[in-house]
Amino acid sequence: MDWDKLRIFHAVADKGSLTHAGEVLHLSQSAVSRQIRALEESLNVTLFHRHARGLILTEQGELLFDATQQMAKRLDATAARIRDSEDEVFGELRVTTTTGFGTLWLAPRLAGLYEKYPSLKIDLMLEERVLDLPMREADVAIRMKEPSQADLIRKRLMNIRMRLYATPEYLDQAGTPRTMDDFSRHRLISQHAGTPQVAAGATLVQELMSHDIPSTLTVNNYFGVLQGVLNHLGIGVLPDYITEDFPHLVRVMPDVESGEVPVFLAYPEELRHSKRVAAFREFVTEEIFTYRKRQQI
Repeated sequence: MDWDKLRIFHAVADKGSLTHAGEVLHLSQSAVSRQIRALEESLNVTLFHRHARGLILTEQGELLFDATQQMAKRLDATAARIRDSEDEVFGELRVTTTTGFGTLWLAPRLAGLYEKYPSLKIDLMLEERVLDLPMREADVAIRMKEPSQADLIRKRLMNIRMRLYATPEYLDQAGTPRTMDDFSRHRLISQHAGTPQVAAGATLVQELMSHDIPSTLTVNNYFGVLQGVLNHLGIGVLPDYITEDFPHLVRVMPDVESGEVPVFLAYPEELRHSKRVAAFREFVTEEIFTYRKRQQI
């Protein structure tokens, strides 16, 4: 199969348009169209349904696109390894983690990493969905549970718990609850129990909601929960690591907390010798060590 034609097919399938694919490939629309027709003739199949609004893959086209996607990801992984320098850290590093951890803990600390490696380009992907590292959806992941895939290198960073926090201003106005019965006079801010999140956090929210709290605010990530708390809207369920950057927050009802949540850093075996991955791993490990020391003071 002609590699050049496959490259053009992949671009057309990805963009859904001959024109847009041509722009990416720096080819004319007619040149792209000729290559697609030639590929279809060589395979004796139709790869696209032509519509006025663009191109839609046929069943055979979907099969070929799945194959070219895997090829592209493997080539990206190989290119990443080739680009790794013996002596310096540069290039793109795709990091995925949850919205809460990424916005509240990781992003505020990245200045130190950039200061040390100014040529590093970080693509930070924040979502609750677990990206597939072996399939190159990301280079490094920080996850709130141990990865299940066997072909990943993993390192346990720390344990966290979800706890109750409020501002002094809110507590001065509304009072400090001592028991769950006192919550009838307070507003609870949390992720909805059905929102994708760590099981321990969802369990704690479900337990709190079972007390029939009259006023609540639910948000689909911890960053939103924190904003509600900082603006004195109520008492929020938040991960305990936020206390380092927001030390003025007051922990409410210290006996109420979630179970321990392990935090793991993981990356594919094939990136074992990547200078960029090593630099990021060492940076996060140092930050966690510093965080733990502060917690012990």
